[in-house]
Amino acid sequence: MKFTREVKTGILAICAIALLIFGYSFLKGKNLLENNRTFYAVYTNVEGLIPSSPVTINGMTVGQVVSIDFADTKGNLVVEFNVNSDFSFSKNSQAKVYGGGLIGGKSLAIVPIYEQGLEAKDGDTLPSKIEAGLLELVNDRLTPLQEKLEAVITDADTLLNSVNGVLNVDNKNNLNSIFKDLSVTVKNFKGASTSLNNILSGNEGKLNNVFSNLDKMSTNLNKVSDSLAQVNIARLGRDLETTLANFEKISKDLNSGRGTVGKLLKDDKLYNNLEQTSKQLELLLQDLRLHPKRYVHISVFGKKNAPYEKPKDSTQ
Repeated sequence: MKFTREVKTGILAICAIALLIFGYSFLKGKNLLENNRTFYAVYTNVEGLIPSSPVTINGMTVGQVVSIDFADTKGNLVVEFNVNSDFSFSKNSQAKVYGGGLIGGKSLAIVPIYEQGLEAKDGDTLPSKIEAGLLELVNDRLTPLQEKLEAVITDADTLLNSVNGVLNVDNKNNLNSIFKDLSVTVKNFKGASTSLNNILSGNEGKLNNVFSNLDKMSTNLNKVSDSLAQVNIARLGRDLETTLANFEKISKDLNSGRGTVGKLLKDDKLYNNLEQTSKQLELLLQDLRLHPKRYVHISVFGKKNAPYEKPKDSTQ
């Protein structure tokens, strides 16, 4: 059977049109040779997600994004994607947009939920979720850092301006003078340090003796401390209390006139008698000094003694 040139041309044109439609559909994510399920999800922003982006379940690619279009007049976006796997999941499973690195774009992942009797069917709209990508996370972290860095730069600029205002010609001269004085002070301190080193090196033996004596004193103090620690403080306190009580009793006896010493302190008659006795003893000694012959008789030849003459100042 022979085909005319027109028939051959028509068949070739139909094949070309079919290939064109198949290729266009394939590029859009539709494989006309496979029985795919189509799902939808609505997002407020799908930046980075494009048609032909992969669709995954638990990390495995099971389809791709077919198209992205506006869902309403508020700017919400509806994403159409297909799943070429017979894997069953609930219609409450989330369609999560994730990823977005420095080079690769975003992808769409189905977070499966398994519920009996609620299996997702072709044409269902799944709940949507957007996960922050690498760029969004970096931007969230860098924004506060950028603000702090700007504040630090502003403060540093203000500080530099203040320093420039302070460091005028007069202040610079004053600072130079201060540095010169500091240099002189350091030199003097160095000289004093050298002198001190010389003194210490010249008197090293004496210092060693001083430290040795201090060590001996510390040892002796330790011994004294040990001896004091061995003293019976309680017994010493009791003895001291007894002594104080005896002194207190003696003081009371003296004040009340009891005993010889108390009577001597309190009895005026005894005091007067002692005073009179003392005066008579004084007169007796005076008379003995002036007239010793009245009391000492030495007669070799039996001469009579002179008669006793009563003193004129006698008390009797």
